[in-house]
Amino acid sequence: MSLQEHIVEEKTNACPAWVAAEVRNLRLKFAGEPGFVFKDFSLSIYTGEKVLLLGPSGCGKSTLLQVFSGLIPGVIEVPMKWEAGIIPKSWGFVFQDPDTQFCMPYADEELAFVLENLGIPREEMPACMDDALEKVGLSLPDRHVPIASLSQGMKQRLALASVLLMDPEVLLLDEPSALLDPIGREQIWQAVRHSSEGRTVVIVEHRIEEVLDYVDRVILLGPEGRILGQGKPEEIFARYRQELQEYGIWYPGVWEDYARSVRGRQQLSPAPVEAAAAESQPGPSSRLELAEFRGFRGDREAIAVEKAEAAPGDFIAVMGPNGAGKSTLLSSLMGLLTSEGVYSLDGQPAGKSQKGGRRSLRKRQVERTMEKLGFVFQNPEFQFVAETVEAETGFSLQEKGMPPAESALLVQRCLERFGLSSLGHRHPYQLSMGQKRRLSVATAMVVSKPVLLLDEPTFGQDAVNTIAILELCEKLRRQGTIIIMVTHEEHIARLWATEVWELRQGRVVKQVTTDRGRVLKRQIAAYREELH
Repeated sequence: MSLQEHIVEEKTNACPAWVAAEVRNLRLKFAGEPGFVFKDFSLSIYTGEKVLLLGPSGCGKSTLLQVFSGLIPGVIEVPMKWEAGIIPKSWGFVFQDPDTQFCMPYADEELAFVLENLGIPREEMPACMDDALEKVGLSLPDRHVPIASLSQGMKQRLALASVLLMDPEVLLLDEPSALLDPIGREQIWQAVRHSSEGRTVVIVEHRIEEVLDYVDRVILLGPEGRILGQGKPEEIFARYRQELQEYGIWYPGVWEDYARSVRGRQQLSPAPVEAAAAESQPGPSSRLELAEFRGFRGDREAIAVEKAEAAPGDFIAVMGPNGAGKSTLLSSLMGLLTSEGVYSLDGQPAGKSQKGGRRSLRKRQVERTMEKLGFVFQNPEFQFVAETVEAETGFSLQEKGMPPAESALLVQRCLERFGLSSLGHRHPYQLSMGQKRRLSVATAMVVSKPVLLLDEPTFGQDAVNTIAILELCEKLRRQGTIIIMVTHEEHIARLWATEVWELRQGRVVKQVTTDRGRVLKRQIAAYREELH
């Protein structure tokens, strides 16, 4: 009997030789939580099978991978029971957050750590490292580079390279391409394909286009951690279209369906009146202007912008390959890095130049700048300061001296908007990565500010939450907020942005007004003519 016949028939008495990983009647919950993540849940993964776990954010996909690997409950103590289970003897795990993956501070040491555990002779290690890095498309001028200095996308490539060196029987991949540019996604999936022949691979991924022709089976999970359906990709997307749309799960054509919908047409129309009105008010405008602007990491120039500006109602997509300097640009604008050159907000310098022309924001300057700028880090954990989701969301309101009753109401509305209202009591670190990301965006949006800097706010999100974040950005844009968003998603740039800034090797090399932006500018011009 073929492997596909075993999969289709779903034999509960399958020979263990066919089963690479399995759980039967799994019951799992997190301490302090009233409900179960999984209740009487059973699933078998067959040897050599390529499986995609698909479902909404927070439904337990990452948790299930941790159960299959034995991390739960072997390393992570979680209340759990099962009737039976099979844990692979040899497995490799690529975590959703690459920063949690590494054991060593330098890239070459991380790879050498794997090779040492495999007993590879020292003289053979450089060639093995170079081969692994080449497979995942990670080009480093020096392998002995601090991992902390790499971009998040480069870290994802390094994490995959270290796992592929192990040559495991089972690969468990938790959104391994979430932070990668399109070329990077193509490279890492080619590496997985070439390295996994005859191996078992279980994938959690929201960006599904690159893997649909690779996987044998899609397992569709619902929000309660139950299996809605499973089968070949084409069968799942044809048979469960309504469930995919209802639960906001990614499927081929989701952007096109949204753009054609009544809601989508309303959201994606330029609707410039509010932004034009905001810019036409007397007094200083909320413009952001840069000229001969430089950002520095230590003494090294990391970002350069010869000239750029953003006006109220602009939605700027910052794009470019991994390591191009996109996050560095936002950190420089936020004052987290020293800078020089012209940088003004509302017509006022954003900080005071120090000796040699460098700008380093002091405490009061940081406070004044932060009154005008909202910022979302690429890694959401970098910005958490409170012990609960509610306290995190209300932290900036407390700092502003808002009355507790008013603050509590605003926090609750914000959490409802981001689908986090039932998680207010949790510690931010107990959330899934997608939920952490939504919380970080919520904290930036709970108070309206003239400029919003967002570093890949939609990574790790299902379709419904991605669109919800973009609709909130659009609402703020129409009210005159400047949105500057780092993204690798071409659909976001095409459908939502008014302008695209393209970065290469630390330089803004291209500034392009989108079709949407051109329509918006014409409508703003017409609006101003009506005023006069």
